Amino acid sequence: MIWGILIPFVGTTMGAASVFFVKNAIKPAVQKMLLGFASGVMVAASVWSLLIPAMEMSESMGKLAFIPAAVGLAAGMAFLLLLDKLIPHLHMGSEEPEGPKSDLKKSTMLVLAVTLHNLPEGMAVGVAFAGILTGNAPISVAGAFALTLGIAIQNFPEGAIISLPLRSEGETRMKAFTMGTLSGVVEPIGAFVTILLAQILTPLVPYLLAFAAGAMLYVVVEELIPESAQGEHSDMGTMGFALGFIIMMMLDVALG
Repeated sequence: MIWGILIPFVGTTMGAASVFFVKNAIKPAVQKMLLGFASGVMVAASVWSLLIPAMEMSESMGKLAFIPAAVGLAAGMAFLLLLDKLIPHLHMGSEEPEGPKSDLKKSTMLVLAVTLHNLPEGMAVGVAFAGILTGNAPISVAGAFALTLGIAIQNFPEGAIISLPLRSEGETRMKAFTMGTLSGVVEPIGAFVTILLAQILTPLVPYLLAFAAGAMLYVVVEELIPESAQGEHSDMGTMGFALGFIIMMMLDVALG
């Protein structure tokens, strides 16, 4: 289980390490495709790995089985909206920081932006493994590892997207790598905390599954898709979304 929780963080670290091998920043077309890919993975994971299991766990509620999924999803989105307002951060390609005014460096706020949307990914992994440990969620070990593998795959370009621009702005390779890696530290932390909560509050597992889905969908709709659709090469973002969605869907159905 520990290795399963750490796999997404390894993906981020490997992506950040690309700063040692790639000289230039990622081309805009490639960056948009990677953003779209991450969106596709997260949407597919939200549906197949989180929302559907949440509703399956609530079948005893009959026609009201949607309630835990709906409530959890809304709460997850509200939670990310709150963090978005409380934490100063700067999205890639933007000059205007979001959240409260701050004297933080641009590089620090870029890392905080990525960290914000890594948190729900860690929660998603944590609640999947928590479902296995409690024996209540219809999630197999293979299904949980499919989720972690899918998130790790999309974390690789995320690590590169944060480290390479930092390098191009004058940061040393080691500092760019370190900051790219640190953006993913929140994932295993979020996973462990979610596992502890789920084991203590077992009846809330379907709500936690949907909560993680809502948090991830907030990131996709509020950040990833708009960034992939801005300016030129927006079609690359769309193709990336389709590819990410298909790969995550295949992983979940084949291994789930």
